[in-house]
Amino acid sequence: MNMTPEKNLALIHAAYKTLQSGDLDATAELVTEEFIANVPGIPDALHGREVWRLGAQAMLEAFPDLQIQVEDMFSVDDKVAVRVHFQGTHQGTFQGIQATQRPVSFRSIEHYRLEGDKIAEEWVAPDMTSLMQQISPDSGH
Repeated sequence: MNMTPEKNLALIHAAYKTLQSGDLDATAELVTEEFIANVPGIPDALHGREVWRLGAQAMLEAFPDLQIQVEDMFSVDDKVAVRVHFQGTHQGTFQGIQATQRPVSFRSIEHYRLEGDKIAEEWVAPDMTSLMQQISPDSGH
């Protein structure tokens, strides 16, 4: 398939939009079966569409009103780089922390490799320190 920057950007925008809508099935269809997730803090890459789905599901269960704003995005060849801003309300358990009902706001730098019209690999670097400080029971919010 002929990959153009415009098609690549449209694919990533579509993935964020369907994720924000809560439609995990539709979003999972945008990811290859052999999807590779390169996750900070985990030395080996994770493989498979289900890995992606579980991560997305965990975010949506913890922050069901998640809003995703792309602040910057560009594409070269089969790669897309994104600076994205996430906002939501902590309404479900996240990484062992019970719902606090606090608003959260954090950013992520994300890099994707595409194959045809699907996302094949990701490298994400969310600002987990900021997010965890916002929902920490002893943060004094």
